[in-house]
Parts: sequence; structure tokens; C-alpha cells
Amino acid sequence: MTHSAPLPRNEPVLEYRPDSPERAAIRRALAGLTASAPVHLPMRIEGADVEGTGDPFTVTAPHRHSQVLGHGHTATEAEVGTAIDAALRARREWGEASFESRAAVFLRAADLLAGPWRARVNAATMLGQSKTVLQADIDAAAELVDFWRFNVHYAAHLDADQPSSPPGSWNRLELRPLEGFVLAITPFNFTSIAGNLPTAPALMGNTVVWKPATTQQLAASVLIQVLEAAGLPAGVINMVTGHSSGVSAAALPHPHLAGIHFTGSTGTFHHIWSTVSDNLDNYRSYPRLVGETGGKDFVVAHRSASMDALLVGLLRGAFEYQGQKCSAASRAYVPRAMWEELRGPLASATESLAMGDPTDFRNFMGAVIEEKAFRIHEEAITAAHSDPSISLVAGGECDSSEGWFVRPTILETPDPHHDLMERELFGPVLTVHPYEDDDWETLLRTVDGTSPYGLTGAVFATDRSAIDSSMRVLRNAAGNFYINDKPTGAVVGQQPFGGGRASGTNDKAGSAFNLLRWASPRAIKETFVPPTDWRYPHQLPD
Repeated sequence: MTHSAPLPRNEPVLEYRPDSPERAAIRRALAGLTASAPVHLPMRIEGADVEGTGDPFTVTAPHRHSQVLGHGHTATEAEVGTAIDAALRARREWGEASFESRAAVFLRAADLLAGPWRARVNAATMLGQSKTVLQADIDAAAELVDFWRFNVHYAAHLDADQPSSPPGSWNRLELRPLEGFVLAITPFNFTSIAGNLPTAPALMGNTVVWKPATTQQLAASVLIQVLEAAGLPAGVINMVTGHSSGVSAAALPHPHLAGIHFTGSTGTFHHIWSTVSDNLDNYRSYPRLVGETGGKDFVVAHRSASMDALLVGLLRGAFEYQGQKCSAASRAYVPRAMWEELRGPLASATESLAMGDPTDFRNFMGAVIEEKAFRIHEEAITAAHSDPSISLVAGGECDSSEGWFVRPTILETPDPHHDLMERELFGPVLTVHPYEDDDWETLLRTVDGTSPYGLTGAVFATDRSAIDSSMRVLRNAAGNFYINDKPTGAVVGQQPFGGGRASGTNDKAGSAFNLLRWASPRAIKETFVPPTDWRYPHQLPD
């Protein structure tokens, strides 16, 4: 049984106004990281730096090709094996430590991140992932602080939820860690996800091998420093770097693989699931698979919607962080009459969005993460220019001369099943389908049946019956559903995040649902005075 944990509160997002202390602090941190670049980005195994021997990689600022931030090496199969061995060595002591001992590490890490480490982690996220200062603070500071604090709160409640005990016995439930190691594979787009995926299992007593996205490695390397400064014991979280070949070869078929915590592409998760399935006979236990993958997130407007609210929801929902949020709006459905009024103002607002180096605080957007992403968007936008079923509303330009810049782009199509209404691009491209004003119910069924994904979605309406019908028809279309708000910006403790269908296992990061996946409960019954006669009363003679 645990003692009550400190009551969590959501970490406030700082505003970075001119002359504010946080603005001065982030300027200093940016200058320091820039001056020290390029830095070495080693693996961190059993509390020590490990020099990789695999292929070299370079991390550059997405918004400036010439700004090299760091160098590292891809972990080989042997080096991933070393990380697994370290995790298995640390497993017994960490798993048998008290909940309070484990929780204190992450509560201290939260306070360190909210305070003295905040500017450094934010600066690394701005430079390495091309996030504006606001988007970096929402992500790398506030959300990760929330994950660490709220996870402790939820885990304490799980441990305190015990079965009933009738007279003469004591029943209790022990939340054991999984038997083996957990593999955490994290994405480039959120530093908070990169921090949460290895630490949520660790809080529950598991030891972890963590493979961050190569393009996010700068901020990931700072996070491991924060955790070790908070007292995380050696071997509990072991970070391997670079591309995934060594991880796939060494970790996925390992007999002691106990679970995988993943956020990334749908295709990669399919590969992981297939590989695990192919190796079922080798495992000591069935690995837990927890994944959040792709999305083709929607905004649906009813004719009763506020046009001003819809405009803001589309702009922010589609284009904040260059549309590189799993929850970003990429398809919208607007009544034809409303679209005729909205089209011009939305186009003007989109064209006015400032894009460039995120260290220039005037910018609303930065660059997409790397050349591969840039080419996907460039190809889609180029094809749209010559597509007779597509009309360009705003944007439509790509520029790779200095960084991987894709202008926020709005396209219009009369075809609700056009490829751009169905295919995930993961960037600043929003495709709008104007529909007939009276076709609300038919339109909702179209929205539900268009995409294989089920991550986020939003409805804009003031007519309550329209809201209710959208809730009913779109019940399985989004794991996070928003009414009169953009489909992004889930807050830990307020909107647990995750989706179903092809978007993942919907295990809701930042909630008790997720933490339960990293525990293997043991039910214990203790009888105080056991029976000494094997016979039952019904056996007595009349």
C-alpha cells in the first residue's frame, strides 16, 4: 500500500512576453546551445556514455541546413543487446523498490524541468525540432511536467484500489512490473512523448530500453540528463541512438521483451506487431503492445457554427507546429454557403502566417522536420496544382533553399473521397470539402467512413441536436473528440490522449489506463485461521 501522493496541478504555460524573465532565459539557453554546437550525442547505458560503432548520423536544425547541432552513431545489434542486459540487471532492485522511492524520482524530475532545466530543454526542442517558443513550452516543459506529476497521482490511486476482505482473511492486489524489459520507441514531434514513453513504464517498476527519433536526439539527450539529475538509478532507462535496425534485430525477438511503448508511423507499428507475432514462441511472456500511430484528423462544421470560431480552429488546428501533430486537422467539411463566406478570410489569414526560424519570436511556424517529410509535401502540393478536382485556396509553395519550409496550404475539393481527404501527410496541408447545407446526416456518415484512422476530430455547431448527432455517428471516429474547439492540444489530466482504428491501441497516455498496461497484477489471499476439516456441512447425516 502506498501513501497519498502530492496532488498534481497542470504546469502553467509561460507567455514569453518582451522583457519577461522567461524570454531572457530562453535567449540565453538558445545562445548557449548554438555556441556549443555541434555536440556529441552518445548512447546512455547503465548511467554511462557509450560510444556507438554503427553508422554516423548528424542532427541539423530543420530551418537552417547549415546549423549542425550534433553528431552520433547508430546503435548496433550488439550495443542494443548491452542496453537490454543493463535493463535486466537493474530490474530486480528497481522493481522491488517502494512506490514512493520510484515516484520521488519523477516528481523531482518534474520540478527540475519546470524550474532550472526548463529553458535548456525548450531551447533544444526549438533548435532540433523547429518549434516556436510557445509550442516548445507547451510540449517540452508543461506537458512533460504534467505527465510526470499526474502519472504519479494515477499510479498511487491504482495501488490504493484494493479488493474487499471478508472476516477471517485479507485480500490484496500487488501491481508487479512486467517480467522482462520494456522497449520505448519515441517520435520526433513531441519532446513530452519522448519523455513519457520510457518513464511511464519505469514508474510502475519496469526497466527500459529507449530509442528516440534521430531527429529529436538533441532534446532527448537533455531529458536523460534531467532524469539522472533527479536520481534515476543507472540501468533503469537505457538510451540507444540512431536508426532502428539494431533495435529491430536485438530487441524485438528477445525472449525477455515484456512490452513496447510506441508512438510513430502506422507502417512501423504494423512491422513491430508482425515481428512480435512471428516470435511468440520465443517470449517468456506475451509482450504488451501499446501504440499511438497515424491520423487523418477532421473538423466538421454545421451550418449553425460560429464562423469566427471555425476560422481560428482551422488555422491553429491545422498549422501550429507545421501540422506535425498526430492530432492536427488535415481534412475539413464546411457547409457550402458558409464556405463561400469563410474562404476569403481563411485564405487571407493563412497567407499572413509568419514562417521562418523559430528563434525569431515573430514567427508562427518553423520548418518541417527533414528532407523526407519535405519531399512528401512537395510532391503532394505539386500534384494538386495540376489536379482538376483540386482548387488552391492558400499557400502552395515549398522552399528548401535554407531549410525545409512548406507554406501553410489550404486546398478545396468537391470529392469527399479524394486522396488528400484520406491519406495522411503529416504536415501543413488542409483539404476542405464543401458540402450541401442540408446533407448533415449523410455528411457525418461520410466522415466516419472516409479514413482508416480514429485519433482526433472536432465539430463546430451551436445547434444542440447537430452536436448530439455528430457525437452519435462519429462515436468511433475519434478517441479525442472536441466540440467547438480545434482537434489538438490535449492536456494531461484533462483530456487523456489516444485513438483507435488504425491510430493505435487507445491506451490513453497520461491516464491510469496507460499505466495499467505496465503492471502485472498479483492477487494475494491470506487466511488467518485456515480450516482443519476437509468435510463440508452438507455432508453431515440427517
